[in-house]
Amino acid sequence: MSHFIKKLIDEGEHQRLDFKFEISDFSKIARSLVAFANTDGGRLLIGVKDNGAIAGIRSDEEFYMVDGAAKIYCRPEVKFETKEWKIEDKKVLEIIIAPSKQKPHYASDKEGRWKAFIRQDDQNLPVNKVLLKVWKRQEKGKGTFISYTEKEKLLLDYLTQHESISLPAFQQIAGISRHRAETILVNFIMLKIVEMKISEKATYYFLSKNHLQQDHSNGM
Repeated sequence: MSHFIKKLIDEGEHQRLDFKFEISDFSKIARSLVAFANTDGGRLLIGVKDNGAIAGIRSDEEFYMVDGAAKIYCRPEVKFETKEWKIEDKKVLEIIIAPSKQKPHYASDKEGRWKAFIRQDDQNLPVNKVLLKVWKRQEKGKGTFISYTEKEKLLLDYLTQHESISLPAFQQIAGISRHRAETILVNFIMLKIVEMKISEKATYYFLSKNHLQQDHSNGM
């Protein structure tokens, strides 16, 4: 069955796969665990270098490091499964994390600060307030009702003419507070009219494909 893990390694790091040469930092591994749990789930391969070279794990200590990170440095605790593989006479530890229904999960850094992360391509990125509010709204399971004011119309008109917009830019052109801008964006995300893309540099909001298709079918 080692061909399975070799095929995974050949894929390289991506949205649902991350390599760790070794585990020496609880907070860093906790960040990876919560990022997978908050997004699409995924796998951590311990004992594999970033370039895919198989180094192998040193001892069973690797498992206990992951277990400690999941239980102590993640809030709420991130559940995971493990498999051990032997490749080229070296052991690789596979950590399998499912998408969580308890999100957001938070990871503690070395200073004891708790932050939520998501997995974006091959990176673990901090979550902004808009996404946290979306998750909170989803958890409550209530419907979303909006007042279609000139500010909402301004946002949709802008996104019809431009590819995307950032939160600060929306605040500026609409002349509204950050809180109100966040609320409008959350409402549109809940209604699947707007989607968001988080990157290292900034977060951008754009019209969802479904909304664009509906506008096209309506002759817009």
